[in-house]
Amino acid sequence: MTTALNRAIPRPGGRSARVQAAVHKATLDLLAQDGRAALTVPLIAARAGVTPSTIYRRWGELADLLADVAVERLRPDGDPADTGSVAGDLQAWVEQYRDEMSSDVGLGMMLDVLSARNGALAEGKPPVPSQCAAFTASQIEIIIARGARRGEAVPEVDAVMDTVASPIVYRALFSTAPMTPEHAQALLSACLKTARKVKPAA
Repeated sequence: MTTALNRAIPRPGGRSARVQAAVHKATLDLLAQDGRAALTVPLIAARAGVTPSTIYRRWGELADLLADVAVERLRPDGDPADTGSVAGDLQAWVEQYRDEMSSDVGLGMMLDVLSARNGALAEGKPPVPSQCAAFTASQIEIIIARGARRGEAVPEVDAVMDTVASPIVYRALFSTAPMTPEHAQALLSACLKTARKVKPAA
């Protein structure tokens, strides 16, 4: 059930982490204060206490910085809720995921991710959208691994990604009507019908 998508995306350390944290905070503060239209790299640099060249060297275009900020905001803070069953865990996760991706904030973050001109923000890192897919897959994998350890029948990670998570994102980005909670749960119910018993990972 492990896929190429659910490899962990490491956070930077040391001075690099401090610079990233300062620039990200400055970006979020200015977005909240003045809005996206007024945002510029020199303004962010001044707010963060770094030079504009530092930002250009690390992130390149403003769009790539905004994508990096969005990726960090999309990174899960912890494991998904444990309700005691794989069906309950996935229902709770899907409800939260649909709410987040269908919100104005979630849509804005997805658009920032897709607007990244360079794709990958550092050599050796996967493309920005793939990092977001990895976060989603890793949450699903945690839920499915729990279910497998309990001896439950579980769906494949890719099945949940392809038949539940992907339609939620597609509807949020391209439809005038975001997916309803009922539609999301119907997709999950269909996905759960593909569940089967598997040997838990060691």
